[in-house]
Amino acid sequence: MARWAEREIAGWGRYPRARALVARPETRADVLEAIGDRQGEPILAQGLRRSYGDAALLTGRVIDMTRLDRMLDFDPATGWLRCEAGVSIADIAATFLPRGYFPPVVPGTKFVTVAGALASDIHGKNHHVAGSWSNHVRDVELLLPSGDIVCCDRGINAELFRATAGGQGLTGIVLAMDVQLERVVAGTEVGPRLAAIEMETVRVANMDEFVRVSGASGGYSYSVGWIDGAARGSSVGRGFFMRGRVTGAAGPARVIGTAGSERTAASLDRRQSDVTPRRSLVDGRYLSFNWLLNRVSMRTFNAVLYLRNGNSRRTVTFDRYFFPLDAVKNWNRFYGPRGLLQYQFVVPPDPQNRALHSALDAVAASGIPSFLGVIKEFGPQANGGLSFPVPGTTVALDFPNTGARLLGLLERLDDLVASAGGRVYLAKDARLGADAFRRMYPEWRQWKETRDRYDPGGVMQSELGRRLGLVG
Repeated sequence: MARWAEREIAGWGRYPRARALVARPETRADVLEAIGDRQGEPILAQGLRRSYGDAALLTGRVIDMTRLDRMLDFDPATGWLRCEAGVSIADIAATFLPRGYFPPVVPGTKFVTVAGALASDIHGKNHHVAGSWSNHVRDVELLLPSGDIVCCDRGINAELFRATAGGQGLTGIVLAMDVQLERVVAGTEVGPRLAAIEMETVRVANMDEFVRVSGASGGYSYSVGWIDGAARGSSVGRGFFMRGRVTGAAGPARVIGTAGSERTAASLDRRQSDVTPRRSLVDGRYLSFNWLLNRVSMRTFNAVLYLRNGNSRRTVTFDRYFFPLDAVKNWNRFYGPRGLLQYQFVVPPDPQNRALHSALDAVAASGIPSFLGVIKEFGPQANGGLSFPVPGTTVALDFPNTGARLLGLLERLDDLVASAGGRVYLAKDARLGADAFRRMYPEWRQWKETRDRYDPGGVMQSELGRRLGLVG
């Protein structure tokens, strides 16, 4: 019998929360046992719970997949890695970056499992050139509620794969997949060197200047911007733009094998000496700045941050460029016991940037402080279904949970975004209504038909799925 323990669980935003019976299997046989032992209740698989809202929550039975974290096979000639669902981006980076490989797409945190990356079809700072996670995986083993295990990717059971990529875990339980890692060793006269990121920071005065700088940055592999969420009028969208490319850094890279060498799981042993973990200088468990998150303090903070970040160029580590917030342990707890809500949306390209101006004006006028604002340009790749990235500009804003006042603001933003032909990122969402969701995701009905065909009994559920009318 599977071992179930009752726990309170929450996403990274710590809002909302749910009580669930949680099992932590270590093998796929354990997962099958847990499915058989669910006693007629709905079920959901979860990873490291870095989705912000209720995508990984279920008042029911939850299977924690983080112990299925084995790397099974690797081909150094092609970069294809076979791994179990619970392997994290942090695991991959620690094992392979010193050897000259890196995940093809990474979000703002490395503490995301590969199954979670597919369930959210994550995007990164290189969407304009690389697309999202599902563009780099194949041979996904998916356990259906019936107990059958099927393989899916863009060439096999493509409809199921398309529903699974961005489907928030509602089509089945991912057991394993192939991920094609990117080669990031920089060649030098003395041999391969450990890669780093050459980062250029450009200060931008407003949204229109951001779009111009972004458009002129096509020669860079990675780009992202910070925006001042409190700026108004002609300064809306001011901030700084950070673009980067891989470059060589001090220290030799360790490369596994050579092109054409035999694939072997034995070479995938994780060696802690390969990567020195960054020490967290601050732990959010012991500090809460919720009392400081007010209109005046945040306007002052954003103004100082804007002025301190002028034009510059420097070489930084992968951690510093891709995962700066991971250096602050439990940073989500800074927002206090009520948690935070992140609002991430994308709107289609518009030469006048009207929807972006209107959304940021509404945020600034509300007086509700936004501590963190991130802006990026998406490329032409759109994967359909419930996958979030579509061509346009995406903005992510973090808000302290102020209750009804904040929820009212976000509902107004929902209408603005939907009217512009945009959408909200479901992996970050905690409160979007079903009607607004259907306006934003016109393929939702086709997605649900596919999902219901593979799960006619409605076994796979989540609080997000229930809220948006995707299950049941």
